[in-house]
Amino acid sequence: MRLIAARRPIKPAGFLSLIIYVVVLSGLLLSSGQVWAQDWRPVRGGITFGISGMALLEGQSNSWDFLIVHDNKQKNQGRLAIITIKGKNQPEYLSLNWPSNTELPSDLEALTSVPEKTKSTFIALGSSGKAYHIKVDPANKNVSLIKEFDLPNIPPKSNFEAFSLQNIDGKLVAIWADRGDGEQPAIIYWGIFDLAKYQINLVGSANLRVPFPSGNVRDISDIKVDQAGIVYITSATDGGDDGPFQSAMYVAGYLEYRGNKIAWRQNPQLVPLYRFNYHKIEGMELVPGANGGVFVGTDDENLGSYVYIL
Repeated sequence: MRLIAARRPIKPAGFLSLIIYVVVLSGLLLSSGQVWAQDWRPVRGGITFGISGMALLEGQSNSWDFLIVHDNKQKNQGRLAIITIKGKNQPEYLSLNWPSNTELPSDLEALTSVPEKTKSTFIALGSSGKAYHIKVDPANKNVSLIKEFDLPNIPPKSNFEAFSLQNIDGKLVAIWADRGDGEQPAIIYWGIFDLAKYQINLVGSANLRVPFPSGNVRDISDIKVDQAGIVYITSATDGGDDGPFQSAMYVAGYLEYRGNKIAWRQNPQLVPLYRFNYHKIEGMELVPGANGGVFVGTDDENLGSYVYIL
């Protein structure tokens, strides 16, 4: 495994805290996985129904609604949908229309909720770096487009597949990633997001390689940040429209606001918390609470989409 560290060295105290956290988290995930472990649940079949990003819309008890995005490119193909998971039942799927009189996005690859007082607003990100701030009315299943904007300082030939927002020490922090491809490592970017101006102040970037899976690997297929600043990623291999696929989940590091600057502390030894055969995970959401967990969704190309609760 070759790992290129973040620009600033990890201080011993921060590194020790991260290692302790990873050890505790691994135990919790493994123990909770034994409780929640169940079969993968099919969502929809076919290449146009892959889940390339997901975010919690509503949830209570053992019922959750997730907004999902599809990475479709043609006019007659869906971009958004709601999937409902109730207990151990198979997911329910409801397609949503992209707002009329607006240009359809192409190749949506990531989705995050916006942590603010107003609920049901999200940012979807296309692979080119164009972002869409949208609002969803769960009652009427209506979607409105608030604003389009671009990520900052987009390098040529970028292929973004992950984007997440979180409030950290009173600052709205954005973290996103170029997925990487084969020998090309993923690149994590982070910065402060001024939502009023739709401007992200890019603070830094770092390369990242995962130990598993290998081959035609996308080192980062999705990314999420919890309220403690811990950054989770999924990684996946894409063997073509019919597979084979493999995926894994990691704690990649953490974000902290210190000295009037957001800092990224990368985990120098990535530990696969979960390994998955036969599925290509491209969507992930962290659901807090006693009945929550880590929810993942797949884009299995011709084999359609599945969800799994860790």
